[in-house]
Amino acid sequence: MTAPLTPPPPPHQRPSQSSRSSEAAESPQAWHVPPAGAGAVGPGYDQDGPGMKTEVREAALITVAVAIGGVLLGLLWWWLAPRVPLVGDVSGSSWVVYLKDTEGEQAIGVDGTFTLLALAFGLVSAVAVFLLRRRGGVPLVIALCVGGLLGSLLAWRLGLWLGPERDVIAHAKAVGKGVTFPAPLKLGAKGALLAWPLAALVVHLGVTALFGPRDPEEYGEGPYGEEPYGDGPYEETPAR
Repeated sequence: MTAPLTPPPPPHQRPSQSSRSSEAAESPQAWHVPPAGAGAVGPGYDQDGPGMKTEVREAALITVAVAIGGVLLGLLWWWLAPRVPLVGDVSGSSWVVYLKDTEGEQAIGVDGTFTLLALAFGLVSAVAVFLLRRRGGVPLVIALCVGGLLGSLLAWRLGLWLGPERDVIAHAKAVGKGVTFPAPLKLGAKGALLAWPLAALVVHLGVTALFGPRDPEEYGEGPYGEEPYGDGPYEETPAR
């Protein structure tokens, strides 16, 4: 008996393909070599951003700076808010205080003035923070919201402290019977305290999306070190 003959390779198989197949079989790990810099998480973060410690430090400074702005908000609210007129009278042996204009809208104007000023402060603080640090970041946004809320609380308490005397009975006795005097500042709608942080959040996200820095698009290589699909010429393979 004679040994079986080994059939010759098919004519359409080119030597370059067979050699490439043998090289791939000898070195299977060559397919899994990642591109340079693909798995560098730590160093890449240091190159792309300032680092978490620096971001937290900047966020703390922004929180304090924005909260201090509540002093200016409180002064403007105390200065611009309309006054609610009250009148004192004597009923028997006791004093009573009532609104001089029962249909007036001064109380609504007090809340509206605070809300509009808080929205303006949220807009200004968001734009200022964006101009100081354009890259943004989660700690920065949190600091902006927390600082805005603290600033609103500070402005509210400052306006109450600077406003007219809070003891209306004593104030009515001091000015006399039938004399009009202003009521103390009062924020009826406590939801106005959220106007500053919400406005700052929305404006900062908007300007960051429109004018923030963009990362350049990366065109990497294919999985086998070749050009990705659709980026280069292709060689027609003869039919078998």
